[in-house]
Parts: sequence; C-alpha cells; structure tokens
Amino acid sequence: MTHPSGAAPVDPTAEEVANHLAAAVGRLLRRLRSSSSESLLTPTQRSVLARLDDGGPTTTADLARAEFVRPQSMRLTLGALEGQGLVERSPDPADGRKSVMSITEAGRTMLAEVRAAKRNWLAEAIAAELDGAERRTVAEATALIERLVGS
Repeated sequence: MTHPSGAAPVDPTAEEVANHLAAAVGRLLRRLRSSSSESLLTPTQRSVLARLDDGGPTTTADLARAEFVRPQSMRLTLGALEGQGLVERSPDPADGRKSVMSITEAGRTMLAEVRAAKRNWLAEAIAAELDGAERRTVAEATALIERLVGS
C-alpha cells in the first residue's frame, strides 16, 4: 500500500484492506491470549466461561453447538472447569434428566482476572508504542471496525 515518490496515493482495494486487517487482528488476538497465560485456562475454557457469564446457565449440548465442538469435547472442557470450581452443575428445571452448567463466583473472578490482564497488556502497549495522534487514529479505526461488525 505504498506509492511511488511524488505520486498520488492509490486507495487500497477492499480485498487488500481485508487481508491486512485479518492478519493484524489475528496477531492481536494471539498476543491478547498470551497476555493472560498465567491463568492456566485454555482458549476454549475461557470462551466457555465467558459464554456462561454472558448467557447464563445452559446445557452441555448447547455449549458444544455454540463453540462448534463435539459434546464429548465439551464434557471434557466442562469437567476441567468443574474440577477447578469455576462452573457448577445443577438439574435442568425444564427436564430433570438433563443438567445445566453455570459459572461460579470463582469462575467470574477468574474471567475478570483474564479480561483485566488482556486490557492491561493492550493499554500498556498502546501507551508505550503510540503517540496522541496515533491513539486518535486507532480510536477512529476502532469505531469503523465496530460499524463493520454491527456493534
């Protein structure tokens, strides 16, 4: 997306911007995930905790569908979270043969710590690497990205 010296800048194509944005977002997500690795949670475990925190209690099957994994895999994930006291199982009020999983207070605390570590890393990186004008540019780009994703 550079242009020859003295030439007018050429607008990048939508495909070029999409490729660069997807690559940058992917690297950002990997850095954010690694910023909270001390939590000993896998990305799937973090995602399940966030889903339970945001959406409330639900069944293993519903969680598996939402996370695009097999129910057997979700049972293993939930078993690990349950073993750490981060989720709990209770009878499904609509069907006593089933159970629903919900996040515990310890799970909410862990999730808050993971989210805080990510935000802190990002805020520190922004403060260290970007000047005021660049921070404004990132803020403007963030608003555009939110518009793209419908937020």
